[in-house]
Amino acid sequence: MALAGKNILLGISGGIAAYKTPLLVRQLVQAGAQVQTVLTRSALEFVTPTTLAALSGRPPRLETFDIEAESAMGHIELARWADALLIAPATAHTLARLAMGLADDLLTTLALATPASLFVAPAMNQQMWAHPSVQRNLTQLIDAGCRVIGPESGEQACGDVGEGRMSEPEAIVRSLIESFAPQRLAGRRVVITAGPTREAIDPVRYISNHSSGKQGYAIAAAARDAGAEVVLISGPTALAKPPGMEFVAVESARDMLAASQAAAPGSDVFIGVAAVADYRPAQQHDRKIKREKTGDMRIDMQMNPDIIHSVARSDRRPQVVVGFAAETNDALQHARDKRVRKGLDLIVVNDVSLPGIGFNSNDNAATIISAHEEVVLHKQSKDALARALISAIADLLDSQLAPTNPESAPQ
Repeated sequence: MALAGKNILLGISGGIAAYKTPLLVRQLVQAGAQVQTVLTRSALEFVTPTTLAALSGRPPRLETFDIEAESAMGHIELARWADALLIAPATAHTLARLAMGLADDLLTTLALATPASLFVAPAMNQQMWAHPSVQRNLTQLIDAGCRVIGPESGEQACGDVGEGRMSEPEAIVRSLIESFAPQRLAGRRVVITAGPTREAIDPVRYISNHSSGKQGYAIAAAARDAGAEVVLISGPTALAKPPGMEFVAVESARDMLAASQAAAPGSDVFIGVAAVADYRPAQQHDRKIKREKTGDMRIDMQMNPDIIHSVARSDRRPQVVVGFAAETNDALQHARDKRVRKGLDLIVVNDVSLPGIGFNSNDNAATIISAHEEVVLHKQSKDALARALISAIADLLDSQLAPTNPESAPQ
């Protein structure tokens, strides 16, 4: 009953993902919440008021000018009643209306009238999600204090595959539960590297790796949601730029090093999630190398700078430095050695040879290793793993602030 005593306004807009909302209502009620649903006109095409009333115990609200409802609990009273306004699914059209501050139906009127926190769970086609207008509207909403849950990547109703699927009800409820806990990184500055690097051979070819950036982006979002000021330094990915944080795009390992050295000083936490290329071509040709008729081509390689070691050993080291290790054998021992060798507070290791986790997957499994313990995170979504890591980092920051001898602390 983690939401016991909480009043949740659930706004439902007109997208195919609305078919998930009856299950969402049920899980909110099971978590102890009082749920009042509010439907847009187009939502009626996807879910019935009868179903929602049966699950929530309250008839859905549909119209601003509902004489019976206004006589009992007007829209202002309803806005005051809420502890949170959750809109799921939040279509591109709904996000645009919220960003513009429109009040052209009951749902958007409530969004303006309520002092409660606003949460949106976007759901739309992957191309719509990536559109600059949608991302601009999201950024504006986040800057105004809105929390964004998801979306997820996967197959969509239209047949496309990509980001834009509404998060599952379990993930939405979990995010709502976590939102009522204190923002554990409020006032903290967190720098995160993500994605691969590309090391140019010539103007056409480069050396890189299979990193999609999904785990790093998920960690950046989790840190943002925990109240941190986030700087995300990203190599080339196909992911949409996460809203609500500073974003620095880089290409090569040397680019990422320069950006990290500029951002890390004065930060509280540095998390090196990026899969940085260990080597780069010793010579970068300014023209395309033509294929020879006979013989093989050989490329001399030289070592790239060690970004995480540079940050961990710097004079203005962040309070907590976290590294990642993607291994294919003897994962734990390699990670233990790497943590000590590079001077890290925590290292997160996963075995990328295992099917269904790691590079390009939506799921991951890992072990968080510190000087004192090893915490196993079993297979779960990368968003869930990101939240677990941020919680572990917050625990470490809290322990560093605690007095070493509690009996000697001021009373």
